[in-house]
Amino acid sequence: MGEFYLSLKDRIFKKESLARYLDKDGRLVKSMGAGDLIALGIGAVIGTGIFILPGTVAALHSGPAIILSFIVAAIVCSTSAMCYAEFSSALPIAGSAYSFGNVIFGEVVGWFLGWALILEYMLAVAAVSTGWAAYFSSFLGGFGIHLPHAISGYFDPAHGTYINLVAILIVLLISFILSLGVKTSVRFNNIIVILKIAIIIIFLLVGMFYIKPANWHPFFPFGVGGVFKGASLVFFAYLGFDAVSASAAEVKNPKRNMPVGILGTLIICTILYILVSVVLTGMVSYTKLNVANPVSFALQLVNQNWVAGIISLGALAGMFTMMVTMIFSSSRLIYSIGRDGLLPKFLGEISPKHHIPAKAMTVVTLIICLMGGFVSLDQLTNLVNIGTLIAFTFVSLGIIPLRKRKDIPNDGFKVPFYPVLPIVSVILCILMMTQLSAETWIASIIWFIIGMIIYFAYGIKHSQIAK
Repeated sequence: MGEFYLSLKDRIFKKESLARYLDKDGRLVKSMGAGDLIALGIGAVIGTGIFILPGTVAALHSGPAIILSFIVAAIVCSTSAMCYAEFSSALPIAGSAYSFGNVIFGEVVGWFLGWALILEYMLAVAAVSTGWAAYFSSFLGGFGIHLPHAISGYFDPAHGTYINLVAILIVLLISFILSLGVKTSVRFNNIIVILKIAIIIIFLLVGMFYIKPANWHPFFPFGVGGVFKGASLVFFAYLGFDAVSASAAEVKNPKRNMPVGILGTLIICTILYILVSVVLTGMVSYTKLNVANPVSFALQLVNQNWVAGIISLGALAGMFTMMVTMIFSSSRLIYSIGRDGLLPKFLGEISPKHHIPAKAMTVVTLIICLMGGFVSLDQLTNLVNIGTLIAFTFVSLGIIPLRKRKDIPNDGFKVPFYPVLPIVSVILCILMMTQLSAETWIASIIWFIIGMIIYFAYGIKHSQIAK
């Protein structure tokens, strides 16, 4: 029995070959530069949260010091971001934390990181697709167009809804755009990201003329503790930059461009969050911002309804680009797991026409459509956060064994203050996980039990490592 456990331990912790990954991923086209990666990152990070969180968190927890909350949250995120940047520079392969885990920790850790990322990416897109559908229906309502009630919500016959058709259609549209190839889809995403940033800038330019410095006093109405409470809440507004690392195999000069893409995303998003917070709390007293749409509310108070209308377009654009990045990353993740045999092998195939993982994209699209179109996701969205934080923890921890691997030279980006900063990142991620609810932990444990059953019933038998 002892020998069996030893052989099982050796088997499930067997490490993947970087050379094999580089060979397999060589079929993907290297077409993205640093600017494309930053656009992907901004697309994932800046969503409707930029129009909501600065107001609601300021009203309830931080006051005008919400500005400092965003800075603290960005510093916390930057520790993990630098770890991702080093991994992406040293291991320019598809699959993000899943593939990193396979190479550094062994197959079983890689599988569970991949299983956590499946939860993060697909659930996030499904949830956002329903939000996009709600915003779009509201937008149409402004023109007197109203969709039938039966097709405007998840399957709930008791309340007269059977399918969220708009949520399904937007996911299908994005998947179609992504199926046209990386160059076309990235170009389209870049245009929408520029539109989104332009809308944010319009708000800043209009709002700055209505700033009253008196609204920034008192600056710390909830004390310094309010700043850190606010930081723990807005921390989750930064999640999504890690999805950039999933595209490493399709990037030109990844040693330079991946760190620029990941860290550039974090810097630009932090600046945008801070500027919106400064203008918003300067326009309106923080005490009035505990509303569902604080930015639109502030603009309506100063009789700028036309800008409030544009903000609705910004929210739609924000959610759209977030879904583009996450569906793109999901398909690369599923491709990577299929490439390794832990999921059916056909998922690891590359389309010879567009050089993308078309079959993985199809499966991802179908799953997200089913979740967004038919399932209530209200109680499940917190699982996105725990999946992300688990991946952050292992990527940060993995920097230490990565540096010790002489067979993986890295003359690109390296985390400063090694090994202190990676360890600090691990501690911060664990602290953030303690902020999540008991329900979130229970649901995630159930998810990982399902993952364990799949791995030991299917994955371990079909894995490429076993061959």
